[in-house]
Amino acid sequence: MAKFRVGRVGEQIKKEISNVIQTELKDPRIGFITVTGVDLTNDLSLARVYLSILGSEEQKEETLKALGRANGFLRSELGRRVKLRHTPAIEFRFDSSIAYGSHIEDLLQQINQQSQES
Repeated sequence: MAKFRVGRVGEQIKKEISNVIQTELKDPRIGFITVTGVDLTNDLSLARVYLSILGSEEQKEETLKALGRANGFLRSELGRRVKLRHTPAIEFRFDSSIAYGSHIEDLLQQINQQSQES
């Protein structure tokens, strides 16, 4: 039963953090961000937020630093929007699955082109 609640709360946190980042944060260092997932601990004390960020490696690092500096604001906004007894701490991480999937798709297209040429 508790795992269903953790999943529901995680999805709500994902939705709210995505909304706050896109509408409330005005930092120019923050580029185009997609919140791809949220992992919550079972006691709801820590939320790992996975982000997909477009841009170069330098832009990704700057965006991550800017989000780290806005962590307190994001946590307070999350506490206002999601009614929980304790607002979880937020930890941001890169999600490289989209880039990895794109790389695999490119490799498959190259293999497909080579097989058609032979």
